[in-house]
Amino acid sequence: MDDSQYAAMVRPSTYANPTLLETLMAEFRASDPLPFIQSDSHKPFYIATKHADIIEIARQPDIFKNTQQSVLQTKEIEAAQAEQGNPLRTLIHMDDPDHSKFRALTKTWFMPENLKRVEASVRSIADETVDRMLESGPELNFVTEVAVWYPLRVIMSILGVPAADEALMLKLTQELFGADDPDMKREQAPDEDRMQTLIDFFNYFNALTASRRANPTDDVASVIANAQIDGAPIGELEAMSYYVIIATAGHDTTSSSTAGGMLALLQHPEELQKVIDNPDLMPLMVDEAIRWTSPVKHFMRYPERAYELRGKTIEAGSPVMLLYPSGNRDEEVFDRPQSFLADRRPNRHLAFGHGAHHCLGNLLAKMEIRFLYEAMFNRMKTFELIGEPRWVESTFVSGLKTLPVRITPK
Repeated sequence: MDDSQYAAMVRPSTYANPTLLETLMAEFRASDPLPFIQSDSHKPFYIATKHADIIEIARQPDIFKNTQQSVLQTKEIEAAQAEQGNPLRTLIHMDDPDHSKFRALTKTWFMPENLKRVEASVRSIADETVDRMLESGPELNFVTEVAVWYPLRVIMSILGVPAADEALMLKLTQELFGADDPDMKREQAPDEDRMQTLIDFFNYFNALTASRRANPTDDVASVIANAQIDGAPIGELEAMSYYVIIATAGHDTTSSSTAGGMLALLQHPEELQKVIDNPDLMPLMVDEAIRWTSPVKHFMRYPERAYELRGKTIEAGSPVMLLYPSGNRDEEVFDRPQSFLADRRPNRHLAFGHGAHHCLGNLLAKMEIRFLYEAMFNRMKTFELIGEPRWVESTFVSGLKTLPVRITPK
């Protein structure tokens, strides 16, 4: 492999080109499964491209920490954060013991027993979404008219954000996760851009905190606003960060998997027919859509001591990127990994992470996607791709931003 292939892994545009990304990942897995990436724009780092290596690292949070930069950043942004401090402290920025304490605050909210309480509400939102599809059709952008709004409405209702504020939440989320995409970023320097987005988030959630402390309800915002850690009220930074991670990760990744799964079904009509003929396959198909899309491209980890992996010594403090899409295409783990199989079983994908930091909302995400697909398939006769899909340019969270489709109701 040549230097250009290594350098491509730091460019956001690479992650908006699935064919290029899959080719690079396959070549790394075959010839250099733990590549060392050096570029002018980023500090040097390793990439774990193999499923087994990602799991090995994720299972050892006592060695591999994530309290430095949890995601890949340019030298410019890292320098700004070193000077000003990290403006966020979410679950993905924490290690134990703090991580377990803060995760426990909302863990029960996302467990199966509690999710049963919101099933009817989520199904209703799915049905309303299909109503709007039929009103907007027959031709529409499935991403902007369906995929982004449906999980947004679900997570905002759980969080306690009124429907009138959903457009603001969507705008801020897209600016935060799509800061490298020319269609989504603000007209500012990258560090200033991200900081202004976070300030807007914090201003909004400060007001929400005050409201829920004065008048608590049964929503997640009330849980966070009135939480205690070690007998003391949750800190302002941690509370604001908690809101941000639920409001953003709670819908952006789900919308990416929803749209990515739809594209996969359109490109593999025989797999769509499998599910239509046998609706019991729906949970398997949803899992496959999540594996196929892998919307969260990576998290970073930092070993506290020198660590041997793949015949290389990763020095203490050296960044390691856990490249989830590559693990989810690993030929040693998945049969025909480059194929979308609606009935894939087993499906040990890593799209939700692994170990202590396994996604808190994974069951909710699967339920949301399943309910929307069920509602669509029950009420629509055909789906057709009528234009070129386009992806978000981002090294962190990247999914479709354009998916032109034509629908025909039953």
